[in-house]
Amino acid sequence: MGLLAYMSPLEFILTLFCISVVAGFIGSLIGLGGGIVIVPVLTLLYGIDIRYAIGASIVSVIATSSGAAAAYVRERLTNLRAAMLLELGTTSSAISGAFLAGVLHSRRLFLIFGVVMGCSALAMLKRLENRAAPAAPDAWADRLHLHGSYFDEVQGREVSYRLCHTRLGVVLMYGAGMISGLLGIGSGALKVPAMDLAMRIPIKVSTATSNFMIGVTAAASAGVYFSRGDIDPVIAAPVAIGVVFGATAGSKVLPRADNRLIRMVFVIVLLIIAAQMIWKGLR
Repeated sequence: MGLLAYMSPLEFILTLFCISVVAGFIGSLIGLGGGIVIVPVLTLLYGIDIRYAIGASIVSVIATSSGAAAAYVRERLTNLRAAMLLELGTTSSAISGAFLAGVLHSRRLFLIFGVVMGCSALAMLKRLENRAAPAAPDAWADRLHLHGSYFDEVQGREVSYRLCHTRLGVVLMYGAGMISGLLGIGSGALKVPAMDLAMRIPIKVSTATSNFMIGVTAAASAGVYFSRGDIDPVIAAPVAIGVVFGATAGSKVLPRADNRLIRMVFVIVLLIIAAQMIWKGLR
């Protein structure tokens, strides 16, 4: 039994709003969406059924994207061409994941959530040293003009980058969309590593582009959750409002943050949540 049994409705709404502000801030800073914090908080702290938690998380992911995406586009951190291409894979598979979530047992959802988070953290851990590896030639990236540049405020200069392994990126995004629809996490936990590790997109650009994409991916599966009755307005409303405030604040911090710091925060958040969710699934 969670804290919800001991709280008044007003206390629940206020505490959930405050937590959602933090979730939105973290989500926009590392490109994961507020759902990476919202789902564990609602299930582990408040004792809410994971299906309602995922429904609220879907809403929070859309809110995170709305609060941060515009600022990142304005800062020229978002690679819009790459986002549009990769979104073809994630959007189509997100609907399939949403339907699958209604079939799988809750315990399996917890385990899948934890394993996905853990794998993403270990992949990012290998890049903590922030070594810039040369990008392999890629005909798709050249033909579609996916390469780009951004101004890094920490380094004080324009940073150019080239994309590679575009086909692999699209395949990974299909899997990310499936996870998004299944778990309500906005798929940023897979999108950011896929762009950063496989496609060699700088971590700041990966984070900004993920924030742009996660809202579209989540919106594709939101209708399925709504029609199934898994989105409770009492839970989703304070989550959405709080996440917008937090995401807007996070979007102002990312351009001035160090790449290594962003990657460290990413790894720490994922490892903690992965351990909690796997433990919950094994109970």
